[in-house]
Amino acid sequence: MDDRSVTLRRMTEAEYRSATEVREAETTAELARLMPEELARERSRAGTATFLPQGRATAGHHLVVAENAAGEVVGSAWIGPDPRSGAGTSGTAWLYHIRVLPGFRRRGYGAAVLAAAERLVAREGMTGLALNVFGGNEAAIALYRRCGYGVQAMSMSKAVGGTADGTAHR
Repeated sequence: MDDRSVTLRRMTEAEYRSATEVREAETTAELARLMPEELARERSRAGTATFLPQGRATAGHHLVVAENAAGEVVGSAWIGPDPRSGAGTSGTAWLYHIRVLPGFRRRGYGAAVLAAAERLVAREGMTGLALNVFGGNEAAIALYRRCGYGVQAMSMSKAVGGTADGTAHR
């Protein structure tokens, strides 16, 4: 794997809109494995509305793009307060979303964006960076493990007595 480094900068409004569309589509696709697609879409949009009520201007949140040494945008990240604790009561920040653009994947940029996010939160006095990852996202899980992240809790489920879309067998 190549050793890469990136610089984070605040998203423009156009970059924010694009990143939000991509993030909501990815989240919808993951949630649609567990619930009807329309409900998954609603939950994805509700998450954005809840956590980013003022969009990219929401206080305490960093909506950033990652640029490589050549000035190319290689990815993006959304970093903010840990949603598991009250506002300002945790020394841990939360990585809500990270994305490496397709043309830059498998080249070390995922680790570089994570490292830049860790430096950002450390400069703000935070002592940790936490995240959630869908259980089937093996590539992301492997990246996080390589970068020193460990499991804090694990939620598991099994569908019984119904179909994948939540309707009962007859």
